[in-house]
Amino acid sequence: MQLDVRDLTDFYDAPIGQAARRLIQRRLKLIWPELRDRRVLGYGFAVPYLRLWLPEAERAVALMPAQQGVMPWPSGKNLAALGDDDALPFPDAFFDRILVVHGLEGAESMRPLLRQLWRVLAPEGRLIIVAPNRSSLWAQLERSAFAIGRPFHRTELGNLLRQSMFEPLVWDRALYAPPFTSRSVMGTGTTWERIGQRLWPALSGVHLVESGKSLVAAVPQPTKIRGERVFAPARANS
Repeated sequence: MQLDVRDLTDFYDAPIGQAARRLIQRRLKLIWPELRDRRVLGYGFAVPYLRLWLPEAERAVALMPAQQGVMPWPSGKNLAALGDDDALPFPDAFFDRILVVHGLEGAESMRPLLRQLWRVLAPEGRLIIVAPNRSSLWAQLERSAFAIGRPFHRTELGNLLRQSMFEPLVWDRALYAPPFTSRSVMGTGTTWERIGQRLWPALSGVHLVESGKSLVAAVPQPTKIRGERVFAPARANS
């Protein structure tokens, strides 16, 4: 399931969404401090975060999935487009950086989407996925835009990336403040982040994972059936 673009816009216009954006932006900027002269793609509803690099990037494009809808972005010109998650309208190896927010968890088919993102990412490029944490309140309460679609444990997300020929390189977390609409709670977001990182890191609202392209398909993991050790069939690399 994918939120409508109007619902996502309303979320980020509200105090809870503005606080979430600031806290996630802070972590993104630590991973990608500068993207000067880079080609950047934002997939899903990444426009609140693409603004970080818009002034310096060689180009920035926001692609929104068809089931979500699209909005003009940024004001004064339009760098946003609508597309299907299993057929991205870009040449191979075109982007240096790809940011996915509100994209993976709502995709109709996650692996075809990841294979398309792999295709359009440059060989030395990097992908960041911001995905809801299954263990958090942000993935459970309806007032949160991260409560729609499939949440992930870190292991699930890492396995999915490896099976799609990405290699996770950097893991981070954000959103330890509970998703309440109270300004007094969300206004202390940085305090929640400091305490949460130290005391309950597994309860963050979202995972952030930076990955690079792998040219080797993931090796199937052994499974046990009736006491026997067997391997799942190998997947094709296409």
